[in-house]
Formats: sequence, structure tokens, C-alpha cells
Amino acid sequence: MASKEFMAFLEELLTPERNALFNKVLEQRTNHFTVVTEDVYQLHNTSAVIRSCDVFGIQNVHVIEERNSKQIDREIAMGAQKWVSLNRHQNSKSCIAELKEAGYQIVATSPNETAVELSDFDISKPSALFLGTEKNGLSKEVFEKADLCIYIPMVGFTESLNISVSAAIILQELTTRLRKSKISWELSDYEKNEVKFEWLQKSFKNFDQLVKRFQNS
Repeated sequence: MASKEFMAFLEELLTPERNALFNKVLEQRTNHFTVVTEDVYQLHNTSAVIRSCDVFGIQNVHVIEERNSKQIDREIAMGAQKWVSLNRHQNSKSCIAELKEAGYQIVATSPNETAVELSDFDISKPSALFLGTEKNGLSKEVFEKADLCIYIPMVGFTESLNISVSAAIILQELTTRLRKSKISWELSDYEKNEVKFEWLQKSFKNFDQLVKRFQNS
């Protein structure tokens, strides 16, 4: 983590309005939930998921690119990739292992017979929400390692939703309930400083020059 002095140096270069916005958004960020996309083929869907994560305050997104490796579409994400921490993984196995080690339960999104309806999902445990490909859904490996499955109830003729739409519905429901709960969902002070420093780095095109300027001051 950057020193307090360097953080203060960078914050002074922001406008007061920008700095206040950073602090306001940080207060609403959470790592209680994280989102994982697994080999999503259509690029704009992953980008749209990232945008939804930013909108609903999810700080960390995990992208598994075992078969489909692509760059995030900046136009679709609408700049959200600057404010959400993106974690890339080469395969599902390593991603799941890392998340379990971090204390997350693995939650697959699938309307199978054992799935829990979204409104009945217990939000008390830190959870990694897995979203799969448009055609085939999540891999067998995710289902085998998942602690449980959740589904969005549907009453029309259509039996599935676009992944980005599903992500938005799930996150809106779960984060609304989370913020109304007594669960300690906020980022720790350490996490806030880490995220803010990440945002500050991305705010200045001449960041490397600013580092040298600070070191020589």
C-alpha cells in the first residue's frame, strides 16, 4: 500500500469535488460479494457485467478466460473498468481455489432442481457469484465445487436471460438487502486505501512522472 504522504500528495492534485466523490463511492463499496464470469464468449456481456458491478458497488470482479481470452470493451463498460478491480484467471479450478481460500462460498447461477430462489438466498456469508457462457452455462467443474445454486424465477415463455441482465437483477436484489442488513459489508480501512490508491493511479496519465516528482520533493 502507498504511504500516507504519497496518497495525500496525489489527493491534492484532484479537484475537491473529485476527491469527495471518491470517498463517497468508497463508502458504498463491498467485497462481501464478488462476481465471476466463466468463459463468456460475447465480449459486450462481460463488459456489461463489469458495469453493473460498478453501479451496485461490487469492487472485485473475476474473469475466467480458459477458452475465451478478450480485452474488456471500454465503450460497453462505460469506464467502469477503471473503478472495478479486475482479476483474471486462466482456469476455473485456480479461481475457485483462490476464492475459497479467501473465505468465499461458491454460488452457481443456474435454474436446476436444487437451486435456491434468489429472494430466499442467505446473504450472510461472503459469496462468489458465478455466471456462465451464453450457450452452455457454467462448467461441470463449477457445479461440482459450488456450495449452492441460485436462480431468478421466470414466468414467461422465455426460460433464460442474457448474462448481463441476470447479473444486474441478482446484484440489485442482493446488494439492496445487504445494505439494509446488520451485516458488516463495508470495505475495511485498509481495503479502502488500497482501492483509492488504485483509482488515483488510473486518474493521472502522467502517474510515473508524479512518482518521480514526489520522490524528489
